[in-house]
Amino acid sequence: MRAGLIFGEALNGLRRNASMVISIVLVTFVSLTFVGAAILMQAQIGTMRDFWTGRAQVQVSMCVDGAREATCDQGAATKAQIEAVRERLDTGGLKPLISKYRFETPEQAYKNALELLGSDYKDILSPSQFGASFYINLVDPENSAVITEAFSGKKGVQTVQDQMKLLQPLFSALTVATYIAVGIAGLMLVAAVLLIATTIRLSAYARRRELRIMRLVGASNRFIQTPFILEGVLAALIGSVLAGVAVWAGVQFGVHGYLRSRVDFITTWVDMRDVAYVVPILIVIGVVLAAVSAGFAIRRWLRA
Repeated sequence: MRAGLIFGEALNGLRRNASMVISIVLVTFVSLTFVGAAILMQAQIGTMRDFWTGRAQVQVSMCVDGAREATCDQGAATKAQIEAVRERLDTGGLKPLISKYRFETPEQAYKNALELLGSDYKDILSPSQFGASFYINLVDPENSAVITEAFSGKKGVQTVQDQMKLLQPLFSALTVATYIAVGIAGLMLVAAVLLIATTIRLSAYARRRELRIMRLVGASNRFIQTPFILEGVLAALIGSVLAGVAVWAGVQFGVHGYLRSRVDFITTWVDMRDVAYVVPILIVIGVVLAAVSAGFAIRRWLRA
């Protein structure tokens, strides 16, 4: 009976302050949607980084005729220079760092280029324009600098390219976007907390006569405070659930329905398992913030 009375008072409060409740729902919805987006973006960055880290290679490109690098002053790399690179990969201190490597001849590079560009380039390109290359996979990609240092500046080696460095600008851009989403979410959460506190104080002021009567008949502060806290929690809960729906829709239709088919170089995306992890977090954040801000607001009003 007592629980029913408290819950009924909370619903009455929501009806009396419908416009403010709608504001709380909207602000909570927007702020937690940004929070969910930030969490999923960070998860996507981690997924992409794990995928590419395991596949990224260090490419050691041997000299071709006409190369301007100082290490290619004698023209195309000789067979002895190529074998020297191979021997260093197979023996010595570099071997424990390497999980595997692949050697590509100029003819294979030419064939791969035609498969990528099309047969129209058959008469434009020739195998002599391509050099031999070693594609090296590392046990720990963090050691790529060791490979780069080992072969840079060596005779017959035109360039040493770390593929992870090519992807780093993409990861940096996504991280900046995550920080922006977190910043916007933080501002919106502050606005939601202040709005909840203001709504509770206005609701308490509108029912100040009822509160005086409840005090006179011996009602405890907890009994008086609970309906007001429930008002804030219920409004924030609705906003949190809507934010969860928005996050689900973003992944289902935005990521899987649109991006997956249009962004070919990304093969791993966040999925519904990530959504199932994020949505409860959003609901907990919304409910806890609402309960704390509402409880603090009503306690201050009662003391006043």
